[in-house]
Amino acid sequence: MPSDQTDTYFAFIYEIGIINQIGTAFLETRLPSGLLVSHFGVVSHLIRVRDGATPLELARAFQVPKPSMTHTLAGLEKHGFVEMRPNPADKRSKQVWLTIAGKQFRDDALLKMLPLFSALGEQFPPNRIAEILPDLTEFRTLFDRLRNDTE
Repeated sequence: MPSDQTDTYFAFIYEIGIINQIGTAFLETRLPSGLLVSHFGVVSHLIRVRDGATPLELARAFQVPKPSMTHTLAGLEKHGFVEMRPNPADKRSKQVWLTIAGKQFRDDALLKMLPLFSALGEQFPPNRIAEILPDLTEFRTLFDRLRNDTE
């Protein structure tokens, strides 16, 4: 691959990383004391993908070791945002279920993001973002699959 193409792909991934870093910092300063973006991410994942995932499934989805995910889930459970229930398909494991408080935690965090969304909307109106999203989703899906295929 020519170096200018390598530079383009790297710049694209680098920009996404910076956007993630800025967004993470913005969100984390607005979360209740003792909660991190990792907590928000797990709750959002359970809402977006599926409630009732096992800790191992969540660890794989977030590409973290199972003990790290267990620690994150313990924090969520301590705050009453998730419940750990026996897995009916495998009695040795548990499933993670959101509580009403967990859904409210996510909703409250999103409300605190509204000032950022409003400021972004001045330069990037919702219709422009909606046009970009399918390409980003396709890129993320392929990027994730390639990551898994080249490990």
